[in-house]
Order: sequence, then structure tokens, then C-alpha cells
Amino acid sequence: MAYCFSLVCLLHSVTAVVSGCLMMFFWREVSIFGHGKETASKLLGSTPHDQLLIQTSDSLAGMLLFSVGIMLFMVSFVRDREFQSFFAKGCIVLHTLMALWRFYFARRVEDLARDWPRQLVGDIIMSLSWVFFLVYNWREKYD
Repeated sequence: MAYCFSLVCLLHSVTAVVSGCLMMFFWREVSIFGHGKETASKLLGSTPHDQLLIQTSDSLAGMLLFSVGIMLFMVSFVRDREFQSFFAKGCIVLHTLMALWRFYFARRVEDLARDWPRQLVGDIIMSLSWVFFLVYNWREKYD
């Protein structure tokens, strides 16, 4: 059972670390890839001051995502069943809140209106990986 928790944590960790590094160092390319050239040009700002603020914000968000990935890597080695269950439930809540935020707020931003469904599906898939872990954990516990 511990290997299942470690696997889910490591997969989420790799995703977070890679995404964070890309956001920190290739912010313009990631924005173009994620939103398209036209939307990315709107989101990257029109004045040099705006562009610097947006680039700084994206880099800090990338650094935060990188840090979350490192934390997930460290947590993947914890062997306490109760902690694993608690952590998985917390991750489900976090991903659910992010999906709700995208549904209620991100879809109202005109430039992001076409991107939120894809991001919502990603949040749901990330949450489901933890749900599957909890189901597997529950099944193993009561068998």
C-alpha cells in the first residue's frame, strides 16, 4: 500500500517540478503553448512595466509550484497510514477548490474563457488520482 502512495506522490511531484521549472525559465513559451499566440500576447502585457510584473508573477508562481513538487517528493517517503490518508484527503480538497475557482472565476475572464474547461479537467484528474488511492487504501484496510 505504501508504494501506491509513493507512486501518486512522485507522479504529482514530477508534474509540479517540471511545470514550475518551465514557468520560471520558459514563461513566454509556456504561455504561448498553453493559451495560443494571440491570447498569450494579451496576457503578457502591453507596456514594459506590465510585462516585468507579469513575468515576475509567473516566475514566483513557478517557484511555488517547484517547491510544492519538492515537498511532495519528501512526503512520498512517509509510511504512516493515517498521515497518508489525511494527506490524500487534503489534496482532494485542494484540487476540488481549484476546480471550483476555475469554474466560478477563471471562466469569467474573457481572455481565458476557452482555456478553463481543459484546466478544469486537469484538476479533476489530479483529484481522482488521490480518490483512487483512498479507495485502494480502504479496500486493502478492510479486506
